[in-house]
Amino acid sequence: MSVVTLVSGGLDSALLAVMVKGQRVTQYPLFLDYGQRASEREWVACRTVLRRHRVPTPTRLDISGYGRLIKSGLTTRQAKLKEEAFLPGRNLVFLLFAAAYAVQKRADAVGIGLLNDSTHLFPDQTADFVQTAEHAIAVAMGKRIAVLTPMMVFSKADVLELAAQRRITGTYSCHAGTKTPCGKCISCLEILSASRGGKNGR
Repeated sequence: MSVVTLVSGGLDSALLAVMVKGQRVTQYPLFLDYGQRASEREWVACRTVLRRHRVPTPTRLDISGYGRLIKSGLTTRQAKLKEEAFLPGRNLVFLLFAAAYAVQKRADAVGIGLLNDSTHLFPDQTADFVQTAEHAIAVAMGKRIAVLTPMMVFSKADVLELAAQRRITGTYSCHAGTKTPCGKCISCLEILSASRGGKNGR
């Protein structure tokens, strides 16, 4: 089996890539620069962490025009980092590019690091979304490309524990793109809550 894994340099996707490596399948990590404020720090973290865990070198795809056109707190400082964090269509766009790359690589599946949807914040983080996207991809590609979400059984607290067990360090998850994590964006707050034993994880 072979799989295209969506990697971002963040904790969730790093754990996904390491988990997939443990299954001894052929892996093609794909990093999407969608115009996010944190793109360069994410890219550096992504390459560093994957290299440390002997995951194949990620391929970087520039779709930054998407983030310039579709504004959110993730892509521009003119929007509120937390309150306007939703970027319409982001995960669908991610899956579409990953699936097209999977067809090119003759891969069987794409993997995305979505967590337990009981605490989802956005409509493209749910099991229903994944099922619908998988069907749409099959129609668009003319073949079935499985959308794998092995981490949907995990909370953010689970991710922190599993990452610690696997000695995954050096990830970058802050949406602000600052040298020091801002502590105010959704991603930072989720990690902070999970590390304190809260239930707000995705």
